[in-house]
Amino acid sequence: MGGRWVRLGLLGVPLLALYLHLPPPRLSPELLSWRSSGAFFTYKERSIFYRDSAGAVGSSDVVVLLHGFPTSSYDWSKIWEGLTLRFRRVVALDFVGFGFSDKPVSIGAGGSRRPDCSQIPALNPKLFQWGLYFGGFGVFLKPSRPRSARQRPHRYSIFEQASIVEGLLRHLGLHRHGINLVSHDYGDTVAQELLHRYEHNRTGSILIRSLCLSNGGIFPETHRPRLIQKVLKDRGLLAPVITRLMNFFFFSRGLGAVFGPYTQPSQAEYWDMWAAVRTNDGHLVVDSILQYINQRKKHRERWVGALKATSVPLHLIYGPLDPVNPHPEFLQLYTKVLPASTVSVLDDHISHYPQLEDPTGFLNAYLSFIDSF
Repeated sequence: MGGRWVRLGLLGVPLLALYLHLPPPRLSPELLSWRSSGAFFTYKERSIFYRDSAGAVGSSDVVVLLHGFPTSSYDWSKIWEGLTLRFRRVVALDFVGFGFSDKPVSIGAGGSRRPDCSQIPALNPKLFQWGLYFGGFGVFLKPSRPRSARQRPHRYSIFEQASIVEGLLRHLGLHRHGINLVSHDYGDTVAQELLHRYEHNRTGSILIRSLCLSNGGIFPETHRPRLIQKVLKDRGLLAPVITRLMNFFFFSRGLGAVFGPYTQPSQAEYWDMWAAVRTNDGHLVVDSILQYINQRKKHRERWVGALKATSVPLHLIYGPLDPVNPHPEFLQLYTKVLPASTVSVLDDHISHYPQLEDPTGFLNAYLSFIDSF
């Protein structure tokens, strides 16, 4: 009996190694087209992907789109063309750690260096049999790519993401233009930080003409993160195990829970989202990025205060079936704290990703807001 378990254990070692080194899925033609239509700029040695489309002739308006967690700028693909018919420039980016942008290794809890997961070794065929014999995982592993001299531990933060947006707009020569911001989820918090800088006239801040938020954890007290997010954000012992074992099945099941029952992504769309996450080993830094939940609590006064104090036109587009920012608690608090903001509530079956679940409704609501001032 004991020999059977030993054989199973020895068999499991190479199978686990192979599983951990499965390559990311191939990009679909649609996702390849999205990437090829964009470009990259460098922010502090990090390569940041963005798209910048010229749109309506005769308009001088610029709109900048800020995506949510854990997805990418591709979230805006269904309303992109509609926005180009109204705005002179339509700009979106992948935040660092997301999509096609760089996904640097993070700093662990307490400031110590976490293992560089991008350097997790690949199978070494020459030592494969020795690995089977000893039953050891590390015996037949070698670095999958050379360690870069410029790689340093990285601390993900909302403040950095806001600075990247400012850097992109300087790169595009748009830092002196009035910017219409549209944000979703994680992007809402980045927008709040940009608004704080604008209101306090910080050096390098962008000129914000309007701000449209959507289904983000603006108020920590009404934000309901998913169970897996709670586990990962605390950076416990299970976090590196969970990120290593993350796969398409669990990813699509988890993400599907925040879409409405009648507005689920297609299988191909789920694969596009997963491919964007897996690009540059993004699944390995998910727990690091999730520190934004803790940052929201710590900096609530700063970021909610920016919304309360601003004279910039504010609008909220809200999918009311959202389990992350549940109705009616979230909406009641929003209208109480921000009575000057206008609100568009979409159909009852629209959930956490309104721009994907109801792109026509989202676009119409946004353009109505833009044309109102």
